[in-house]
Amino acid sequence: MACVSIRRSARARGVLVSCALAAVCSAAAGQTAVVPLKVAWDRGSALSRDAQSALTQVLANNDNAGAPFVVLDKRRARLWVFDAQGRPSGSTAVLLGFARGDDTVPGVGEKPLAQVRPVERTTPAGRFVGEHGRNIKGEDIIWVDYDAAVSMHRVKDVHKSDRREQRLRTRSVADNRISYGCINIPKAFYEQVLLGVVGRARPVVYVLPETRPVASIFKPGSGNAAPNGEVPARREGDRHGIG
Repeated sequence: MACVSIRRSARARGVLVSCALAAVCSAAAGQTAVVPLKVAWDRGSALSRDAQSALTQVLANNDNAGAPFVVLDKRRARLWVFDAQGRPSGSTAVLLGFARGDDTVPGVGEKPLAQVRPVERTTPAGRFVGEHGRNIKGEDIIWVDYDAAVSMHRVKDVHKSDRREQRLRTRSVADNRISYGCINIPKAFYEQVLLGVVGRARPVVYVLPETRPVASIFKPGSGNAAPNGEVPARREGDRHGIG
């Protein structure tokens, strides 16, 4: 219990817990130490103030309900991955919806991609329980908001002029707004870090708002909605999920 207290206290201050501490705590609890993925943390990987606030809320209330989880700060266009115990596993820049805003336009998920207007291309904010599936092209993805056809997937140009991989490599955040709403992630990070941590579990995805307070995505009792409860039928191929 002491180890858990130390870790949670450190995270509450927005400090990333070291791999060494995680290993010591596991050993002290008589468990097999988990070898975390080796990820280089640079200055840009530091948690933003909003991400720190969200992480504190998640850990204080066990809001992830024992599942791996993702925190995405849209203002920074950056995503952090945590394992089921809340240990940080990696961080990366991402691409987001072209339109600013935190709400989904009703019915946008049922439109063909070519009919989605620029003003409708938002990445919705909220607490979501991810679902593994496939998009309309048969590519494996993680649905974030199935009804809105929003997923996390490997970065891929919808149009050649998008230059999405190039946008991910720039220091600017302004050019990270290009997608139809989906969260585009560098291929290596998606496969080696995100899928490496999540596995077949249903991750909780916290997409932080850019137009309202972070606390607005947390609802009383949301932590009781266990991600590993009733699993919906595998949903694939009938939503685009490629933007």
